[in-house]
Amino acid sequence: MQKILVWDWPVRLGHWLMVGGFILAWLTSESETFRLLHVISGATVLAVATFRLPWGFIGSRYARFVDFVRGPRAVKNYAAGLLKLEPAHHVGHNPAGGWAILLLLGLGILTGLSGWANYNDIGGGFLEELHEGLAVTMLTVVFIHIAGVLSGSLMHGENLVRAMLNGRKQGMPGEAIRSARPLAGAVLLAWVAVAGWWIAT
Repeated sequence: MQKILVWDWPVRLGHWLMVGGFILAWLTSESETFRLLHVISGATVLAVATFRLPWGFIGSRYARFVDFVRGPRAVKNYAAGLLKLEPAHHVGHNPAGGWAILLLLGLGILTGLSGWANYNDIGGGFLEELHEGLAVTMLTVVFIHIAGVLSGSLMHGENLVRAMLNGRKQGMPGEAIRSARPLAGAVLLAWVAVAGWWIAT
């Protein structure tokens, strides 16, 4: 195997925008002074997640849900391999990571929508508590995801964080994607900017 292009620009940009947006939103969640920054950060997470849903059907090979969303048996088998310190290698997301991605996207959308409603004084105390509960749940999934990335990096001998930066992982030459889709990456950035402006104003 050799280093091949696996992650396109929308996947990589979306990943790090969600990381930055969630961290900022969490750090500013209790601050009135930085309330607008909290809203813009949450809007970033929401915008990326809503973009990622259609991209999961029309994106490049390893961005598509059909490539990495697997049933409970596949997740169980992968977990069993982890316990034996012999997990199966996957060019894209592994079965367990695939479900973490779905959870993070779903929680990102629900947390963002409840936050938007709360920002606009819709729903009262119920939505405020729901928003906080969803954010805590999302943080829990984030920690599980990070643990999976670290364990996968160690057991497969490849830096998965670096792969999400340069888009390259180990694989056979014929498994590489043809293009990093830079135009789609630019569309994602434009969508995030428009959504952030619209939600914050």
